[in-house]
Amino acid sequence: MEQPKEQFKTSVGGQALMEGIMMRGPEKICCAVRRPDGEIDLKMEDVKHHPWQKIPLVRGSLAMIESMVLGYRYLMHSAEVSMGEDFEQEESKFDKWVNEHCGPKAQNALFVLAALLGGGLAILLFMVLPTLITGLIGGVFPLGRWPKVILEACIKLSIFVLYLFLCGRLPEIRRLFQYHGAEHKTIACYEAGQELTVENIRTHTRFHPRCGTSFLILVLLISIFLYSVLPWNNMALRVVYKLLLLPVVMGISYELLKWCGRCDNLLTRIVRAPGLWVQRLTVFEPDDSMIQVAIAAVTPVLPERPEDGLW
Repeated sequence: MEQPKEQFKTSVGGQALMEGIMMRGPEKICCAVRRPDGEIDLKMEDVKHHPWQKIPLVRGSLAMIESMVLGYRYLMHSAEVSMGEDFEQEESKFDKWVNEHCGPKAQNALFVLAALLGGGLAILLFMVLPTLITGLIGGVFPLGRWPKVILEACIKLSIFVLYLFLCGRLPEIRRLFQYHGAEHKTIACYEAGQELTVENIRTHTRFHPRCGTSFLILVLLISIFLYSVLPWNNMALRVVYKLLLLPVVMGISYELLKWCGRCDNLLTRIVRAPGLWVQRLTVFEPDDSMIQVAIAAVTPVLPERPEDGLW
């Protein structure tokens, strides 16, 4: 079916959750989660604006950290709402202690710590491990500089794609990826200027150029080019250099993502093509009940005038 032509690019974005979706508009954030009784639970909060959001390159890494913290917090909230009483039964002693003894600031600090631990795991998988494997192979088979760069890039991309593929095989994660599709299709329908109904949303594409998956693949690709100039004589030093360059990589990737989200030409289509392809592993077709949740999440965060939320 032919897709309606987009009329404008909006800053509205979101994240898939457990049986729910978090949508973020220019001023409001809404989290919609399907409860065990079938009703949709809504949670609202104001968007926090920061001075660094207007600084190119700097805002990329800071926005990523903010998104990880916010996303983890809402993911835990969605688990609590969607599981109902079962969530309370499975709650650990540590979780109960946190809820009883920690205030909002302390809980936010724990969310930051959890997000950093998640980021540390990603660094281990996609930065340290490829370098380690390449170094071990290079110790057995003598390789020049550029063969090592190519080998490390292939290992890094293979780990990333395999990780996403395996995640999508898990039933719970597959449902999460279906909600991801509902989020994308709903935003596409809004950007096309159509009424947000299940019937209209169903006709739109599940792929979107401003997806977090596209950002991650851009980070990997940009890192391959920037890290190619780093020395190979010391594996530990190479990893340290990678960590120091990571904010630069994320900054460039973020600006490219914004550019691809605003413009539609041959060059931007080439840049966003890898991200759209990888979204086939993280964005699945939703059912109508998931689209209903997406509508509930996005409606409260839409600006009164569409031009107020332009990307």
